[in-house]
Amino acid sequence: MIYNALKLAHVLSIIVWIGGMVFAHFFLRPAAQALEPAQRVTLMHGVLQRFLGAVAIAIVVVLTSGLGMIGAVSMGSGGAFSMPLKWTIMATLGLVMMAIFAYIYFALLDRLEQAVTASDWSAGGLALARIRSWVGVNLVIGVVIVVQTLLM
Repeated sequence: MIYNALKLAHVLSIIVWIGGMVFAHFFLRPAAQALEPAQRVTLMHGVLQRFLGAVAIAIVVVLTSGLGMIGAVSMGSGGAFSMPLKWTIMATLGLVMMAIFAYIYFALLDRLEQAVTASDWSAGGLALARIRSWVGVNLVIGVVIVVQTLLM
């Protein structure tokens, strides 16, 4: 029962993260391109602050639930546990995604914040372009994780 609850929390958190990246990358950003730079950069800054805050919480849930599931399976195996390859791949790529998130959150979002504060829309656009690139990388990695988990 605890394993199923952990798995539900894990999957729901990943849906928030990957689904949010899909929404921002393929729907919000293209629609926001019609706005003037000051409006677009300010809007994206507000959206990204909220979204990345939610992703930070999702990451905590993903980590704790993932470790909890591994622990539950390990304890249930009577000491003969060997983590499946697809779990190892998932965990490794997930950690890479978390590192990319940390770069976006602690470095790039700060650059965007500074640009918005200074009303430097050119610098804000550059920060958004970097964020978009790294979100694209994370989105690809996230899709690879989902595909390999379901198909292996």
